Amino acid sequence: MERRHGSRPGCISLRKPRFIVAGLTLKQAQQTFTEKFSRSRSMADVSRESVPGGYSRNSFNFGPHAVFVSRGDGAYIETVDGHRLLDLNNNYTVNVLGHHHPAVTNALLEAIPEGVSFGNPGTHEADLARLLIERIPSVKKVQFSCSATESCMTAVRLARAHTGRTRIAKFEGGYHGFSDVLQVSAHPAPDAAGSAADPVALPDSGGIPSHDVDNIVVLTQNDLAGTERILRAHAEDLSCVIVELQSGAGGMVVLDQEFVQMLRDVTRELGIVLIFDETISLRASINGLQGLYGISPDLTVMGKVIGGGLPLGAVGGAASIMNALQDGRVSISGTHHGHKLSVIAGTACMTELDEAAFTRLNGFARRIADELNTWSQARNSPFRIHGRGFSHLGYAYMATPGDVVRTHRDYWRVVDGERTQTISLELANRGYFPVHRGEMSLSLAMTDEDITGLIETLKSIVSDIEAAESNGEREAGGAADSVAEPAL
Repeated sequence: MERRHGSRPGCISLRKPRFIVAGLTLKQAQQTFTEKFSRSRSMADVSRESVPGGYSRNSFNFGPHAVFVSRGDGAYIETVDGHRLLDLNNNYTVNVLGHHHPAVTNALLEAIPEGVSFGNPGTHEADLARLLIERIPSVKKVQFSCSATESCMTAVRLARAHTGRTRIAKFEGGYHGFSDVLQVSAHPAPDAAGSAADPVALPDSGGIPSHDVDNIVVLTQNDLAGTERILRAHAEDLSCVIVELQSGAGGMVVLDQEFVQMLRDVTRELGIVLIFDETISLRASINGLQGLYGISPDLTVMGKVIGGGLPLGAVGGAASIMNALQDGRVSISGTHHGHKLSVIAGTACMTELDEAAFTRLNGFARRIADELNTWSQARNSPFRIHGRGFSHLGYAYMATPGDVVRTHRDYWRVVDGERTQTISLELANRGYFPVHRGEMSLSLAMTDEDITGLIETLKSIVSDIEAAESNGEREAGGAADSVAEPAL
């Protein structure tokens, strides 16, 4: 049977705003953005002549077009348009130390003269593996790749080999890379996704074979009873459950402690491999986000920060599963897997991320969330900072002040997509560069003054958006509005 894939790759549907705004509007923010970043717009137009879409990563789109960068230093980037912006994107959580950090730069400058690429192993790969094993109790052995996408594929293959089963359970709104086997229901079309109790698996792109979609069992975040019911119903063919403890590209949803514990208990009972995708959330603490939950998976996917800004992914876990890569039961190999420069940069970066670093980063995050949410609640504003509370935060303008996000579908129901996009564009217009879908990734290079400036700027933007609401004029919400939601 032919399946209909979801809304265009990189999009979710969000509800339109309820209020008529005479102050700051999306149209005004877009116009200012286009004028302010006009050279970037021209460069995007030229690039489209040789690269589809203008760049090889569609997540670069920021409203009307991407912002082209000439250099980065510390907490800031400089655009080709001549603007200096506090980087709240940080290559989608990668640059946790900021730009041009001396520990990473010096390690690379020392290594490059000795050669950059070999068909032989070196000592550096094991150095980084040992560092990760020391930090994450559930990880006993590590295998590297070039990206977290590849490491998610490796984790699934390991799980299938270990269990002898084929199907994969994943969560609606969970993004685990662009492979055919996993790029399903991260951004499903609301009108085709079925019910929350029994979500329908939908491909997020054309070109994904129907048999790969049929191998996916889709679950709903934080649905305790429903998820357990589905897992038990498919226990005989499920090889694994792959999950983000705090989702990213599909919208920031934090899983409940009780829910994660249920996943661990049920998968263990049923012999299903539990995979935590910590590509983003490894920056939550020295033990990753799983350390804050106190729950150990069978396999962990890692990426982003572990490469120190260079391409690197990894999967680690129990020796009983990982040894399949050693005894020949599972074959995974790539020309640049465990690349010398990537593991050297990664070791330098991860060494800098000590307990004091996490205390500083998460202190910044708590301050942003506490101050802005307290301010917003005091004025009965629907604006919210959300997330677990580490240095990857979400922001959104909700439909009403009491709305919260607990599942991917809440983004369809209660997030005001137009207002959230207005905030993102206006942040860029005022000197801050976030992830345009409504996320911020902090870096150690930031200062207390940077955080103060961000907080005050967000207050100013929200106040400007709400400037016309004091007269109480409202307009009923209309049909769903499509807002860009790119993959990481």
